[in-house]
Amino acid sequence: MIERRSLATLCDALQRQAAVAIIGPRQVGKTTLALEVAAGRNALYLDLQSHRDREKLADPELFLSSYENRLVVLDEIHRVPELFAALRGLIDQGRRRGHRTGRFLILGSASIELLRQSGESLAGRIEYVDLNPLDVTEAAPDLEAVNRLWLRGGFPESFLAAREADSFALRVNFIRTYLERDVPQFGPRIPAETLGRLWTMLAHSQGTMLNASRLAAGLSVSAPTVTRYVDLLVDLLLVRRLTPFHANTGKRLVKAPKVFVRDSGLVHALLGIEDANALAGHPVVGTSWEGFVIENLLAAVPARTMASYYRTAAGAEVDLVLELPGGHGIWAIEVKRGSAARLEKGFHIAREDIAPKRSFVVYSGEDRYPITQDVEAIGVKELAGMLAAIG
Repeated sequence: MIERRSLATLCDALQRQAAVAIIGPRQVGKTTLALEVAAGRNALYLDLQSHRDREKLADPELFLSSYENRLVVLDEIHRVPELFAALRGLIDQGRRRGHRTGRFLILGSASIELLRQSGESLAGRIEYVDLNPLDVTEAAPDLEAVNRLWLRGGFPESFLAAREADSFALRVNFIRTYLERDVPQFGPRIPAETLGRLWTMLAHSQGTMLNASRLAAGLSVSAPTVTRYVDLLVDLLLVRRLTPFHANTGKRLVKAPKVFVRDSGLVHALLGIEDANALAGHPVVGTSWEGFVIENLLAAVPARTMASYYRTAAGAEVDLVLELPGGHGIWAIEVKRGSAARLEKGFHIAREDIAPKRSFVVYSGEDRYPITQDVEAIGVKELAGMLAAIG
């Protein structure tokens, strides 16, 4: 199994805070990571999907107080949301006795309910660690692996599957499980068929402006309903809304967010793309690559980075604008699918508007070279490594 970069981050967080929550979608490897941490700490692991483990917490204060000196891992905690109030009392009691850090490691299948409940009950007592799917810095030692990661996506079982057919089947089952079992846990009753059609429509329009009215017409629902469904997919960490960059340029700017299905492997599964040959000939190939690059770069950026895109009504555009902390300034990033990094006039105009400190074109190759005096061509893995080094 691939070692996750988040392991060190998680251990550091447990040294700082009483409760730590691992935030990420289902099947991203949260339980595997938590068990690896627990193995060296004589920890107690409770799977709250198990009826027997839930019964142990019928009186959580009584049961958990006997484990004050051990790390307690609570998996699938969204199934027992009333636990958060009990955890708050136990953490405060432990602090009075000198047990200030490393008490609880909390996992959930998604962030929506977990963030809401922990934010209400554990403010000042919890730290969050994001666990994204595998990215190029973890799983792609060469260009062949980068392309495999793009095709299969970053969910570990899908990426590590023995055959392309196995990887594709795993992703199809992942989608079905979310629609039929997981989504109903996190929000009002939503027809699985309708949400599945929306998810597929978003994959077809990968990387385009969100147009709720157009999507609503295709689904025979209202635009506010589409917005609510998209909100849910965003909260479940399955879809990303990339907001527009706002600058005082005096130009008319596009204000709608761009929408991406976050995992490229799920894009391909939703569209029935089973292998690299089918992907190469599909209309989504360019925007799929764009979404893949953006997700990998955002997985690597330091904390407090602001991400957006820039587009004017006249067509000047930058695919990704990163406002980096610590004096690193604005980086303008264009994404091109191809073996040569070609730039269009709109990118140069956009650079004049936003005045970035550094500018890059991420293309499908590995070599790094100057395109102009101020713009470099670079591979996705090298740029992700540069961003990770800033943090």
